[in-house]
Amino acid sequence: MRNRPVSQTQPISGISLGRRRLLTLLAATSLIGASAKAQSKPVRVGILSGEDEDIWRIVQENARATGLTIEVVTFSEGNPINAALAAGDLDANAFQHGPYLQAQNTALGSHIVPVGNTYFAPIGFYSKKWKTLSTIPDGATIGVPADPTNEGRALKLLQSLGLLKISPDAGEMPTALDISDNPKNLTIKELDDPVLARSLPDLDAGVVITEWAYKAGIDLKSERLARESMDNNPYINFIAVNEPDAHASWVQPLVSAFQKPNVRAKLLEAYHGAIIPSWT
Repeated sequence: MRNRPVSQTQPISGISLGRRRLLTLLAATSLIGASAKAQSKPVRVGILSGEDEDIWRIVQENARATGLTIEVVTFSEGNPINAALAAGDLDANAFQHGPYLQAQNTALGSHIVPVGNTYFAPIGFYSKKWKTLSTIPDGATIGVPADPTNEGRALKLLQSLGLLKISPDAGEMPTALDISDNPKNLTIKELDDPVLARSLPDLDAGVVITEWAYKAGIDLKSERLARESMDNNPYINFIAVNEPDAHASWVQPLVSAFQKPNVRAKLLEAYHGAIIPSWT
């Protein structure tokens, strides 16, 4: 017996063709909805607590306007932030510069990469006892950060000011042991960042990270003898992600939400001009 032509309403495997089309459409709609839901998942960003929280509230508002939800996770200090990102507990972070990230990637075995600049926090050379570089006496005690990346940065600033010389073989992260010439017989005292900032009255001078100087109540203008230049400076801060996420669809909207005029204005306000926005 010859099979009859199948009409559109005749059942095929128990389901009519019209019914199948409806189910296909519903499945496609479901997939689109699932995709949209996946894209709306909050992007978790790790930052340091303090003034940066005010900055990121504005970034969150900027992102919401584009459909991106940012969840900010705060930390009291930097080391755990990269560990959390490497472990997948965060999607991004924003608190560090290149040499610090390089050291962290080596220590953690991680592959975290920068995806967009945020700001430059120039370290400053501060003193509550002396008003100019020329008045710093021989034998003065100078405080520098104890962590390798920022100690090297501090020593390079002191070298640029003519206070000492670093061995050319010292590499990117010199320590006090790499000082090759110390004409003023300075004593270099290595201290943790918050301790260094609070200890400034007990030192002749100190090279202090801007954030900690601000938190310790150091007068960033009247007590600052010198500060870094941003020109060709590797210590510009950025947003960072795990390397496999570098080209994820949410990365550029995240960076763009930060690099806005209202964020620039808030940076200058929150840090009283001590922080310099570092994007064009």
